[in-house]
Amino acid sequence: MAVPALLDLRHKSLLRGGLLVFGSFAIGIWLSDFPNSRATLWLILPTLASFLGTVDCLRCMRRQWSWYHGGVLLLIYADLLVITLLLFFLLYPYAHWLTNAR
Repeated sequence: MAVPALLDLRHKSLLRGGLLVFGSFAIGIWLSDFPNSRATLWLILPTLASFLGTVDCLRCMRRQWSWYHGGVLLLIYADLLVITLLLFFLLYPYAHWLTNAR
Protein backbone atom coordinates (compact mmCIF):
# COMPACT_ATOMS: atom_id res chain seq x y z
CA MET A 1 0.00 0.00 0.00
CA ALA A 2 1.39 3.39 -0.99
CA VAL A 3 1.71 6.09 1.66
CA PRO A 4 0.86 9.65 0.55
CA ALA A 5 3.95 11.84 0.22
CA LEU A 6 2.76 14.19 2.96
CA LEU A 7 2.63 11.35 5.51
CA ASP A 8 5.88 9.63 4.53
CA LEU A 9 8.36 10.51 7.29
CA ARG A 10 11.36 9.39 5.25
CA HIS A 11 10.94 12.37 2.92
CA LYS A 12 11.57 15.98 3.90
CA SER A 13 8.48 18.19 3.84
CA LEU A 14 8.05 21.85 4.68
CA LEU A 15 4.31 21.52 4.29
CA ARG A 16 4.07 18.72 6.85
CA GLY A 17 6.22 20.66 9.33
CA GLY A 18 4.28 23.87 8.85
CA LEU A 19 0.91 22.17 9.18
CA LEU A 20 2.06 20.38 12.31
CA VAL A 21 3.35 23.57 13.95
CA PHE A 22 0.49 25.88 13.07
CA GLY A 23 -2.13 23.19 13.71
CA SER A 24 -0.65 22.62 17.16
CA PHE A 25 -0.73 26.39 17.72
CA ALA A 26 -4.46 26.48 16.91
CA ILE A 27 -5.10 23.56 19.24
CA GLY A 28 -2.96 25.24 21.92
CA ILE A 29 -5.00 28.44 21.74
CA TRP A 30 -8.19 26.39 22.04
CA LEU A 31 -6.89 24.33 24.96
CA SER A 32 -5.57 27.31 26.91
CA ASP A 33 -8.79 29.31 26.45
CA PHE A 34 -6.43 32.14 25.57
CA PRO A 35 -7.85 35.34 27.04
CA ASN A 36 -8.76 33.54 30.29
CA SER A 37 -5.43 31.69 30.60
CA ARG A 38 -6.74 28.33 31.83
CA ALA A 39 -4.20 26.00 33.47
CA THR A 40 -4.07 22.61 31.76
CA LEU A 41 -1.30 20.11 31.26
CA TRP A 42 -2.83 18.99 27.96
CA LEU A 43 -0.84 21.84 26.39
CA ILE A 44 2.23 19.61 26.58
CA LEU A 45 0.95 17.63 23.57
CA PRO A 46 0.70 20.60 21.13
CA THR A 47 4.06 21.85 22.40
CA LEU A 48 5.70 18.52 21.62
CA ALA A 49 3.96 18.43 18.23
CA SER A 50 5.34 21.88 17.43
CA PHE A 51 8.84 20.68 18.36
CA LEU A 52 8.42 17.78 15.93
CA GLY A 53 7.20 20.14 13.20
CA THR A 54 10.21 22.39 13.74
CA VAL A 55 12.55 19.42 13.45
CA ASP A 56 10.81 18.48 10.20
CA CYS A 57 11.41 22.02 8.88
CA LEU A 58 15.05 21.89 10.02
CA ARG A 59 15.54 18.77 7.91
CA CYS A 60 14.82 20.87 4.81
CA MET A 61 17.79 23.21 5.35
CA ARG A 62 20.42 23.34 2.61
CA ARG A 63 24.12 24.01 2.97
CA GLN A 64 24.35 26.80 0.42
CA TRP A 65 22.46 30.07 0.52
CA SER A 66 19.46 30.46 -1.80
CA TRP A 67 16.03 32.04 -1.60
CA TYR A 68 14.69 28.62 -0.60
CA HIS A 69 17.17 28.59 2.31
CA GLY A 70 15.95 32.04 3.37
CA GLY A 71 12.34 30.87 3.26
CA VAL A 72 13.16 27.86 5.41
CA LEU A 73 14.91 30.15 7.92
CA LEU A 74 11.81 32.35 8.03
CA LEU A 75 9.62 29.31 8.72
CA ILE A 76 11.97 28.15 11.47
CA TYR A 77 11.79 31.58 13.15
CA ALA A 78 7.98 31.40 12.95
CA ASP A 79 8.12 27.91 14.46
CA LEU A 80 10.25 29.19 17.34
CA LEU A 81 7.69 31.94 17.95
CA VAL A 82 4.91 29.34 18.11
CA ILE A 83 6.93 27.19 20.52
CA THR A 84 7.53 30.23 22.73
CA LEU A 85 3.83 31.11 22.76
CA LEU A 86 2.82 27.53 23.56
CA LEU A 87 5.31 27.40 26.42
CA PHE A 88 3.89 30.70 27.66
CA PHE A 89 0.34 29.30 27.51
CA LEU A 90 1.55 26.23 29.39
CA LEU A 91 3.58 27.91 32.13
CA TYR A 92 1.91 31.28 32.77
CA PRO A 93 -1.14 30.00 34.71
CA TYR A 94 1.22 28.34 37.19
CA ALA A 95 3.32 31.49 37.77
CA HIS A 96 1.32 32.99 40.63
CA TRP A 97 4.28 35.10 41.74
CA LEU A 98 3.92 37.09 38.51
CA THR A 99 0.22 37.80 38.86
CA ASN A 100 0.24 38.73 42.57
CA ALA A 101 -2.68 36.31 43.12
CA ARG A 102 -3.08 34.40 46.36
